[in-house]
Amino acid sequence: MKNTVKILLLCAAALVAASCAKSRVEQMAEAGKLESIKISCKPEVLTLVGDQIPVDLSINYPSGYFDPKAVVEMFPVLVYGDKEQRGPVLIYQGEKIMDNFKVVPSSGGVIREQFAFDYEEGVEQARLELRGIAHIQENSSQLPIIKVADGTIVTQLLADSHGMYSYKKDDYQSVIHEQTEGQVMYDYNSSVIKGSELRSESIKELQAALEEISSDPRYSVRGTSVVAYASPEGGQEYNAKLSDERAASAQKAWREVTGEAAPDNLEVRSIGQDWEGFQEAIEKSDLEDKDLILRVLSMYSDPAVRESEIRNMSQVYTEINKNVFPELRRARFIAEVDYQNFTDEELVELADKAIDVLDEEGLLRVASVVDKADRKAEILKTAVQKYHSDRALFNLGALMLDDERPDAALAYFDAIRNPDADVQNAKGVVELQRGDLPAAAEFFRKANTEEAKANLGLVELLQGDYASAAGRLKGTKGVNGAIAYLLDGKLDEAEAAINCNCGRSEYVRAVIAARRGDAAGVKSHLDALSQKDKRLYEQAQKDVEFAKYK
Repeated sequence: MKNTVKILLLCAAALVAASCAKSRVEQMAEAGKLESIKISCKPEVLTLVGDQIPVDLSINYPSGYFDPKAVVEMFPVLVYGDKEQRGPVLIYQGEKIMDNFKVVPSSGGVIREQFAFDYEEGVEQARLELRGIAHIQENSSQLPIIKVADGTIVTQLLADSHGMYSYKKDDYQSVIHEQTEGQVMYDYNSSVIKGSELRSESIKELQAALEEISSDPRYSVRGTSVVAYASPEGGQEYNAKLSDERAASAQKAWREVTGEAAPDNLEVRSIGQDWEGFQEAIEKSDLEDKDLILRVLSMYSDPAVRESEIRNMSQVYTEINKNVFPELRRARFIAEVDYQNFTDEELVELADKAIDVLDEEGLLRVASVVDKADRKAEILKTAVQKYHSDRALFNLGALMLDDERPDAALAYFDAIRNPDADVQNAKGVVELQRGDLPAAAEFFRKANTEEAKANLGLVELLQGDYASAAGRLKGTKGVNGAIAYLLDGKLDEAEAAINCNCGRSEYVRAVIAARRGDAAGVKSHLDALSQKDKRLYEQAQKDVEFAKYK
């Protein structure tokens, strides 16, 4: 009988304890009680940093809230549209629970949690909720949902993440500068031009060239000149006078050579002793002592000393006197002409009708001026087939990058025989477009060009290292530098970095105005944005950067 009474008393006590536990856990879930918990989030509005949305959460439990025998599970959830993303489970225990969770004393305390959500499209309109369950013994109670934050700032996504690269330029010359000339030879110590010299092959070739130039409207004569010389023998003063006399006789012969009166712009020059021509002739010769002669020319600048030293080489001087000096007793008749090359319009027509007549530079030029990407590619492929042009291969890869086809671009870049820093940068853009930021950064560091440095700043911006990005992009103009400064808290520098009035720039200016509390500036720039980029304007309507100004 006594045992029965004890058992009944124990059961009654258990029921009372269970009932009490249930009551306590229900009290923890009461809305009024829950409101006494102070929750703060840094930043107050969630912000995308790199590819993560970091959360710095502080939960301040007041005295008397947390039951010593309670266990509370908290579930941070990012909710956007019909999707949600769960964060880590946060578990807290009272002082009398023998487990390894974070302890919250009954006297209250502050718990700090740091975690992050992954970026997904749509998080701009997200809200951060805390959902929880309180447990005491076998009793559990669902806690009311606590809203912690509304919206996510994704200003980082305004960056132009396409990557910077430039097409290889052609060396096509719109105007080709040419020179045509003939020359007459003089006898030793003479300034008289013999008739046979005016009928020489050299003069005939000049006359034929001038005739062709006059009959071709693409040619124009830019300047004409006669230049007379004396061989470096017989003294500097004497040869200077002889050279002047040869210049005068050549000037008189100009009309007979060209078939017209000397034009007003005919330039007449007398060089005197032709040491430059002498050195060139010695370099091209097979004289036994030519190295010694060249050494004399390099050691002495005084013409008299030079001539004396060379005369002392009696054996070689005889050969010089016979084969070198006669070629320096001359006057040159020179015409400087410009050839007007094919215009861009003519090149396009040639590419359509007779592409085989175009050289590598012509193909590169016409590829740069045609409008359609498919036609550009066809012309560039012709340059690759005919000339294995590395520049054409590079530009084909750039076309693929324009279309955000990084794998196709890489195939062209890998085919380049002599890759340079521009290729390294372009391969970095390939990795950037693939989403492999560390690999992209490695290529940009290797390239170390101005474009690569800007791209490396972009990588740092996309990784959320705004201070480094701002430093890397310092002094550059454009949206990316402005966004880096903006996210690094340097609004004046951000505004100064913007250098255009495009839609993206107006958006960034509006964000700067919002962060300054400039309502009129926000309205002005968003109005301008509405006229320039409808898509970005619609995006701005949902942007929490402007929540205070709606």
